[in-house]
Amino acid sequence: MSSSGNQVKASHILIKHQGSRRKASWKDPEGRVIINTTREAAVSQLKAIREDIVSGKSKFEDIASRISDCSSAKRGGDLGPFGRGQMQKPFEEATFALKVGEISDIVDTDSGAHIIMRTG
Repeated sequence: MSSSGNQVKASHILIKHQGSRRKASWKDPEGRVIINTTREAAVSQLKAIREDIVSGKSKFEDIASRISDCSSAKRGGDLGPFGRGQMQKPFEEATFALKVGEISDIVDTDSGAHIIMRTG
């Protein structure tokens, strides 16, 4: 797949928090954990996760499937290919700015806090 600049492929880990638009997920259908999670707590959890992945201690897919509040967790966080205009703007911009194999810093959207790994 050539990256002709109009499509990327990515996986992500989402942690929802009090500021998230939808305060429920497959992991937390009642939103009991989410409603008690501050953005700061979500961010510090993601920073620790990111360090573990970058250092090679953990695999992105393994953590995504356990931790991510997105239904893509079932696929190890894989969102598949997408083009511009399909994702929330901050998410799109962060993904397109990454090189394949790179992991973003914390990205905030209406859904919550994410780290994104570009895979294609």
